[in-house]
Amino acid sequence: MISVNVRKQGGAAVVTVPAEVLRQLHIGVGSQLDLEVVGGVLTARPATKKRRYSLAELLQGVTQDNMDQLNAETAWAREGAPEGREIA
Repeated sequence: MISVNVRKQGGAAVVTVPAEVLRQLHIGVGSQLDLEVVGGVLTARPATKKRRYSLAELLQGVTQDNMDQLNAETAWAREGAPEGREIA
């Protein structure tokens, strides 16, 4: 087990990750980590990349009936004149 100290740098608390740990995790300076605390134990692991979806994937399964229902439920938001600085 490797022990490190928490130190203050500016307004943040900083922990130095030893080079050997970076090598074992296959990460480097600038990499992102996901942090999780469970039962008082801090776990750090390389962040998983968030998947980006195409427009076709986002709209998959949408039907005309879905769109008609959505338009009916939100018609109130499209009625009337602008009341603030929103674009008309």
